[in-house]
Amino acid sequence: MHGLINRAIQSFVCNTYGQSRWIRMTEAANLGLIEFEAMLMYDDSMTLQVLEAMAVELGRPLPEVLEDLGTYLVSNPNTEALRRLLRFGGVNYVEFLHSLDDLPDRARLAVSDLSLPSLELDEHAQNEFTLTCHPGLPGFESVMIGVLRAMADDYGALAMLEHSGSRGESKVISITLIETSFAEGRSFDLGATAR
Repeated sequence: MHGLINRAIQSFVCNTYGQSRWIRMTEAANLGLIEFEAMLMYDDSMTLQVLEAMAVELGRPLPEVLEDLGTYLVSNPNTEALRRLLRFGGVNYVEFLHSLDDLPDRARLAVSDLSLPSLELDEHAQNEFTLTCHPGLPGFESVMIGVLRAMADDYGALAMLEHSGSRGESKVISITLIETSFAEGRSFDLGATAR
């Protein structure tokens, strides 16, 4: 597993629940470490162990926690680079949804050895879509629901999202776009602001 993924989990837990709870999770998972390095590769089993420990420590079902992780990845100021990568997908939520097929390739442009599962968007009727998350990362569909929900807010759209089963080993998310201009979206400029 790419260290960026593990580091994202670590940042989410530390920023949302505190460093002490993260340390308890790493100890419960018997990782032998408390910090992940973003550019290293780790055995997949370490990620699965920390995810299981996270669900136990937080006393919540893992899919719910992973949805919160997806929301965090888009909405937290510490992860603005990911939000920017996603916003380049389109000027509105529908264009963003249609850009999701290219997300794994865009991620690889940013980090060449980061491999995300393939995504496939199907439009069934006006404002009704399904997003198929192909195998590759356990729980990726739950993270994507959180990302999609946060991006709807980011664009000012109102959308209903839910797990809608499997297609073979792939997981399917149903997306119903209720209102494209429900609220004012967050501001976004193509050029990054200087710090």
